[in-house]
Amino acid sequence: MSHMSYREALRRSLQEALRQDPRVFLMGEDVGRYGGTYAVSKGLLEEFGPERIRDTPLSELGFVGAGIGAALGGMRPIVEVMTVNFSLLALDQIVNTAALYRHMSGGQFSVPLVIRMATGAGRQVAAQHSHSFEGWYAHIPGIKILAPGTIEDARCMLAPALRDPDPVLLFEHTVLYNMEGEVPDECRVDISSARVRREGSDVTIITYGGSLPKALEAAETLAAEGIRAEVLDLRVLRPLDDATIMASVRKCRRAVVVDEGWRSGSLAAEVMARIVEQAFYDLDAPLARVCSEEVPIPYARHLEEAALPQPEKIVAAVRTMLGA
Repeated sequence: MSHMSYREALRRSLQEALRQDPRVFLMGEDVGRYGGTYAVSKGLLEEFGPERIRDTPLSELGFVGAGIGAALGGMRPIVEVMTVNFSLLALDQIVNTAALYRHMSGGQFSVPLVIRMATGAGRQVAAQHSHSFEGWYAHIPGIKILAPGTIEDARCMLAPALRDPDPVLLFEHTVLYNMEGEVPDECRVDISSARVRREGSDVTIITYGGSLPKALEAAETLAAEGIRAEVLDLRVLRPLDDATIMASVRKCRRAVVVDEGWRSGSLAAEVMARIVEQAFYDLDAPLARVCSEEVPIPYARHLEEAALPQPEKIVAAVRTMLGA
């Protein structure tokens, strides 16, 4: 076991990929001399040089497109987009090009591209840097969506993502970068299944990414009241692991979905719909969800905290469901 931060886990995964495969390179805004906006790529320029750690102009549309071309040409590019909000500038490249090549070429071409981006709120960086759009991307066929909520996943998800023949989007929640913990020396992480992070029997709390620590904190509070909450980490938002979701819901017979996206048209809504379609008669209570308020994320700390899912909101949702 090794002790490290979420940030260091990501850096080591990048370093390992660059050392093992000469086709791998990293490109994005400030990834080189500056060391990355969140210091994830710090030191990589010195080790691998400017050919493999490439600073790009401020043009997401342009450099994501360059990454797609490199992938089609046989390289294994890792493209860093500074924040998920800025990825909207590259929507045409991601949604209309990378996601569609395999389909539109009749399987003749694939785009083995990994796009990393910071997502989520909680650091007082205002609306244009704080939203959670991973649920939007999970709507799109042809791409895989990963949301590492643990240090182990941050350390281990990149390698299988690079082996995938199709585009993989990796969403790193900004509040997790400083989180520290133990990581096994050998990576045994897949990018296809959800994981139960805490066993329970009274209610399943389903979440991912930056909301995972909040769900675990809520489960701890509920345990002191005699309520055994199971916490299920989706980890992979597309394709969703229906089998693991349904197994947990059938065991606990109640479910609360926690999603930092907005309630309207959210990933939470999709998860709830699937539960109703597949496990409706196993439920003992209506489903519930805890999402962000329907506003742009505020700058002021007290307003930002009020707008986001919080442990106390999750606890309140579970208490209401159980009539406690």
